[in-house]
Amino acid sequence: MKKVLFIGALLCTLSGAASAQRYAIVDTKYILERMTEYKEAQKKLDQISEQWQKEIDDKQGALDKMYKDYEGEQVMLSNELKKKREDEIFIKEKEIRDLQRKRFGFEGDLFKRRQDLVKPVQDKVYNAIQKIASARLYDFILDKSEGITVIFADPKLDKSEDVLKELGVK
Repeated sequence: MKKVLFIGALLCTLSGAASAQRYAIVDTKYILERMTEYKEAQKKLDQISEQWQKEIDDKQGALDKMYKDYEGEQVMLSNELKKKREDEIFIKEKEIRDLQRKRFGFEGDLFKRRQDLVKPVQDKVYNAIQKIASARLYDFILDKSEGITVIFADPKLDKSEDVLKELGVK
């Protein structure tokens, strides 16, 4: 009997503590898409990415031409010249792969530019969320944009508009 009363008291205490938690949901993707700073940073990144991709495509076109020329002349070349051409093609292929890795690889130039351009905007959003959480005494805030799956969320819990107001974005 004491065990049942103890478990009942424990459940009441835990349910009271659980209901006392305050939480909210935000959609950072929604917030960022409405910020002109983010749009400008994204546009600049797209331009840089296109420029670098064109550079790689041009080099790939030159390599394709080298390879086509080699295939056409291969029967007329001596073994020494064949080897020299194959080495040139191999070196050119390696240069292109290295350039792709340098520009678009993990922690490559595009990643660094994204850090320079987008991270300050993301930090601004994060600080606004923290400010709202502190002011309204939220215990936690979930981001429903990516990573965390929210199966159901009451729309009144979504505080994305409040974050936009805090940032001064209409």
